[in-house]
Amino acid sequence: MTNEEDRPKGDEDAGGIAAKIDETARRMELSDPDADLPVADRIINRIVEIIGVSALVAMVAVIFANATSRYLLNYSFSWAEEMVQMSMPWLAMTGVFLSVRRGTMIRIDFFFQKIPARLQPTVAYAGYVVNVCVLAFMAYVSLDFVRLFGGDVALYVQLPMGVSTSALVFGTAGAAMAYLAEFYREWHQRQNRTGGLT
Repeated sequence: MTNEEDRPKGDEDAGGIAAKIDETARRMELSDPDADLPVADRIINRIVEIIGVSALVAMVAVIFANATSRYLLNYSFSWAEEMVQMSMPWLAMTGVFLSVRRGTMIRIDFFFQKIPARLQPTVAYAGYVVNVCVLAFMAYVSLDFVRLFGGDVALYVQLPMGVSTSALVFGTAGAAMAYLAEFYREWHQRQNRTGGLT
């Protein structure tokens, strides 16, 4: 057993840093990501959060009930798998929308940092435009898909498939609008910083 005096000072420093990192990460995870946003933005995010959480709770409840029933009563709900599959697009699309709104999409800035500083805003704006165009195209294709197949009725749940697939339309269109709003915000802030000069 080692004494506190025998322990190297570097270990104490590393332990202190690790504790601070852990505390900061915990604080960030528990803090409200929308605290600094205007009221309208907070309301939009809360509504989308409620939809996503509702889809997740429904999925977990159905899976748990089905598994419990299968193992305890030797009975399986025929509609359970379809219900979970129909909820998944809503869960995924609400996550995409909120990650765009909160700037938590995964991205790699390594190559962006190598671009000369004066060109970085132009490249960033071009990236926003590409994202908006791709997501708007996906929303259009998804809308076409819902128009064609949304009326088909699910075998066991007996709901139109459009209840599920319409999430693709709302999710991609919402993400496109979120990127467009972010593009405008960045451009507006840059205009204010440079006094209107580019």
